[in-house]
Amino acid sequence: MELREIAAVTGRGGLFKIVQPTRTGVILESIDSNKTRLVANGNDRVSILNEISIYTTDAEGSRPLEAVLHAIKTTFTGDLPVTPKSEPQDLKSFLSKVLPEYDDNRVYVSDIKKLVTWYAILNAAYPELLSAKKEEKKETKKEKAEKAEVEETEPVEKPAAKKKAAAKKAAK
Repeated sequence: MELREIAAVTGRGGLFKIVQPTRTGVILESIDSNKTRLVANGNDRVSILNEISIYTTDAEGSRPLEAVLHAIKTTFTGDLPVTPKSEPQDLKSFLSKVLPEYDDNRVYVSDIKKLVTWYAILNAAYPELLSAKKEEKKETKKEKAEKAEVEETEPVEKPAAKKKAAAKKAAK
C-alpha cells in the first residue's frame, strides 16, 4: 500500500482506499472497520494523499505530506499528544515540533486537525506507510568509475565471432 492509493474526499470524513476507476469517477472504500464503498464522481473533490503538501517558509515552499507523516512517526513514536479536538495553540505547537518551518499564515488549524486525524487513521490501518522508506543507494562518482572500469576490462566478443556463431546456429 502506498499514499498514492489513498484519497480524501471533501465533505466526507476519514480516508478512502482507491479501489478502481470508473467511466465517470472512481470507486472508493473507507479505511475503517465499516469498509463502506462509494463512487466519487466529477462533483466530488478527491485529493490523493501523495499529492498533498504542507506550506513551509523555507526555499522549497512546501513539504510533501509523506515526509511530514514520517516526521510525526519519528518524533512521536507512541500516541500523539494532541487530538483533532485539542486547543488551536496545542495543535500549532505540535506541528511546529514536527515541522518547525511550517508557514503559520497559510497552514490553518483545520489543516492541522486533518493531519492529526489522517495520521491516526493511517497508523491504525497501515502503520507500514508511516515508517520511513529506505532510500535507494545513490552511486557516488567513485563507484561509477569503478563500475565503468569493470565493464571495460570484461572481454568483448568481436563482430566476426558473432557472425561465425550465427552461421553455426543456422547450419543446425
